[in-house]
Amino acid sequence: MGDAVELEVAGRTVRLSSPDKVFFPERGFTKLDLARYYQAVGPGILRALRDRPTTLERYPDGVTGESFFQKRAPKNMPDWIPTAHITFPSGRSADEMCPTEEAAVVWAAQYGTLVFHPWPVRRDDVDHPDELRIDLDPQPGTDYDDAARAAHELRDLLESYGMRGWPKTSGGRGIHVFVPIEPRWTFTQVRRAAIAVGREMERRMPDRVTIKWWKEERGERIFIDYNQTARDRTIASAYSVRPRPNAPVSAPLRWEEVGVAHPGDFDLATMPARFAELGDVHADMDDHAFSLEPLLELARRDEHDHGLGDLPYPPEYPKMPGEPKRVQPSRAKKQT
Repeated sequence: MGDAVELEVAGRTVRLSSPDKVFFPERGFTKLDLARYYQAVGPGILRALRDRPTTLERYPDGVTGESFFQKRAPKNMPDWIPTAHITFPSGRSADEMCPTEEAAVVWAAQYGTLVFHPWPVRRDDVDHPDELRIDLDPQPGTDYDDAARAAHELRDLLESYGMRGWPKTSGGRGIHVFVPIEPRWTFTQVRRAAIAVGREMERRMPDRVTIKWWKEERGERIFIDYNQTARDRTIASAYSVRPRPNAPVSAPLRWEEVGVAHPGDFDLATMPARFAELGDVHADMDDHAFSLEPLLELARRDEHDHGLGDLPYPPEYPKMPGEPKRVQPSRAKKQT
């Protein structure tokens, strides 16, 4: 695996053992390649992770080996990486790492972390999200181009409510749009706003977009996964390397690139050159914080005028007040 190497990362030295261990056999990328990638995009991924409780998706033996999600901060984590105490829907809690330096990302790469899953909160206030994250998820029969069309409609929708979104590829076929918001609302309220966005998108693009939770009802449409805004649900950060054979990355985009650039354009080998040329194209995101009230008013109108209340939570969540039955429609018919 080669002798250990030391990398200088923004003023800190990070030791990397087994640097020649192959993490992506199809491309030949090694652990050292992964660490150097995170060095190259350090300011960008730190902007996405800074002060956020972060779950690590680890592949100690590369993408062909076993993997696991590490929510609790590793016991051997350096004392210069802070943590935050977060509570899960189950009532359990944990201390999660909160990167504040680029070196923290490279340190995590040493332990096989490919994907960083940050919470939409900061460590000084873990109960009030400061991002509304909208996940445009292609269903069977749809693809990235369909997600791109939906993303442009979403952009118009957000602007009509005085908001702005920052798009990125998921690293797969989907698109994520992040909206910075004031940290004044609870997870439940942010999820309610995401549902309102999804319903308005359904009205605008009924044949192309759905917010139906049950797969049997979605059809060949882009699913807006509103439950990605529920507590403890996270989305891969910008610049994260995804665990697929070709080592794609979740790439921040400018709006004019959505539908022009494609996910295959961005991987562990190509993103450093893009970053060196353009820098972090989402660098200004933290300069904004929008009010969620326009979307919550939309949610109130949906409920008052159309009788549209809550939607199902994921199955591992406790039953929530006002939530409909978690029974897929085909089973509900059989039960009646």
